[in-house]
Amino acid sequence: MKNNDKRTVIMQAALKLIAENGFHGAPMSMIADTAGVGTGTIYCHFKSKDLLIKELFLELRKKIIEVLLEGYSDDKPIRERFLHLSTVLLRHFIEHPLHFRFMEQYFNSPYGVTLRREKFLREPSAELDPFEVLFLQGMTQQVMKDFPLPVHAALAFGPLAALVRDHVLGFVKLDDAMIVKFTESCWDGIKR
Repeated sequence: MKNNDKRTVIMQAALKLIAENGFHGAPMSMIADTAGVGTGTIYCHFKSKDLLIKELFLELRKKIIEVLLEGYSDDKPIRERFLHLSTVLLRHFIEHPLHFRFMEQYFNSPYGVTLRREKFLREPSAELDPFEVLFLQGMTQQVMKDFPLPVHAALAFGPLAALVRDHVLGFVKLDDAMIVKFTESCWDGIKR
């Protein structure tokens, strides 16, 4: 197996185990066993478990942003763009529950708290994700309520995470009609 292949297999094993067992329930030895490599091989690719977790997050984030931007146009109205981003994110998490479970754990851990602190306490920069750009433009154009970015994020992602979790648990069935109603309700929460 090539080095890049080993790295990919290690990251897939880490994703699966962390999503199912949490960060502490997925020791490096278990990740190595699941990946079919020696524990030392993991350390050839990742200096520590923290680095593995952070790189896995960055890779998933990049993949999710790529998915969000498929068919996305900055030329469309703010509402339409919000509905696109929310719908695509919701569908992605439904289709990839391991991505959802990993990201939910990440953002509810010290890793996510640190990331959010750095993100929300800094000055806006070119490193904004599509939702942040949209929120800032929506407030500037007075289409969205004038909330701090963390409030917009809470209104957009809090309900979305709860709904995906309830879908995964079988409490609610998210079909196309429900997804449309849900994303429009989220829009109603942030529009002026």
